[in-house]
Amino acid sequence: MKTWFRQHFAALARASRRLLRAPLSTLLSIMVIGIAMTLPAAGYLLLDNLKALGASSTSAQQMSLFMETSASEKQVAEARDNLQALLPDQWRFVSRADALQQLKANEGMAEIVSSLPKNPLPDAFIIEPVDASPETLERLSSTLASWNGVAHVQLDSAWIKRFDAFLRLGRLTVNLLAVIFAAGLIAVTFNTIRLQVLAGAEEIEVARLIGATDGFIRRPFYYSGILQGGLGGIVAALLIFVGITALSPSVAQLAQLYGSHFALQGLAFPHILALIACGGALGFVGAQLSVSLALRQMK
Repeated sequence: MKTWFRQHFAALARASRRLLRAPLSTLLSIMVIGIAMTLPAAGYLLLDNLKALGASSTSAQQMSLFMETSASEKQVAEARDNLQALLPDQWRFVSRADALQQLKANEGMAEIVSSLPKNPLPDAFIIEPVDASPETLERLSSTLASWNGVAHVQLDSAWIKRFDAFLRLGRLTVNLLAVIFAAGLIAVTFNTIRLQVLAGAEEIEVARLIGATDGFIRRPFYYSGILQGGLGGIVAALLIFVGITALSPSVAQLAQLYGSHFALQGLAFPHILALIACGGALGFVGAQLSVSLALRQMK
C-alpha cells in the first residue's frame, strides 16, 4: 500500500512540474475549461434562484378556501380540523369580522363598508402548502372543494403550470448545454495532454526501454488532466461568485420595488466541490482518451 501511494504521489508531482513548466499554456487551458464549466453551472444556479423566487411569491403557492356565507360554526370548525390534519401549520384562518375590518382599513372603503346592511364576506382559510407542485395543488384543490360548507377554492393553477413548464424547459436547455460543454472540455483536455505526450515522446521511449509499464507512463498524464479539470472547476466557481456579487445589489433593489426581500443565492460549498469533482472527472476522461491513442500510435 505504501508503494502504491508513493507511486501516485510521484506521478502527481511529475504532473504538477509539467504544468508549471508551461505556465501560459496551462493558464489558458484552465481558463478555457473554467469558462466552459461556468455557463452550464450558472444556468443551473439561475434555475434554482428562479425556483426560489417562485416559492417566495405568495401568489405562486397560496390557496384561498372560502366558506359559504351561510356556513355554520360547526362546518367552519370541521374545515379547520380537517386542514390541521391534512396540512398542519400550513394555513391560517381569517374570520368574516377580520376580513371586514381589513377591507374597512383600505383607503376610501370605510364609508362603503359602513353602509352595508350586513357583512357580505365569508370565513376563509389562507393555505400555503410546502409542496407547491402543480399536480399536488390540483389534487389538494379538488379535495378542499369537496368539503361541506366550502363555496370556492381559489388557485391560479394556470400560472403555476406555466411557471413549472418554463422551469422544465430551462432544465432541459441547461442539460443540453452541459453535455455540449462537457464534450468541449474533454476535447480541450484531450488536445492539451496529446501535446504533452508528444513533447515527452523521447522520455516515454526511454522509460519503456528500461521496463516502465504503460500504467506508470500514463499516470502522470492522468493527473495532469485531473489537475487542469479541477482547477478549471475552481475558476468556474470564482467567475460565478464574481457574477453573483456584481448582480446581487441590482436584483435586491429591483425586488424591493416589488415589495419582495428576494436575494440571489450563490454556490454553496457542496456545489463548489461538485464543480471541482466534475472538472477533474472530465479532465481524467480527456486525458485517458488522449494518452491511450497517443501511446497506441507510438508502438
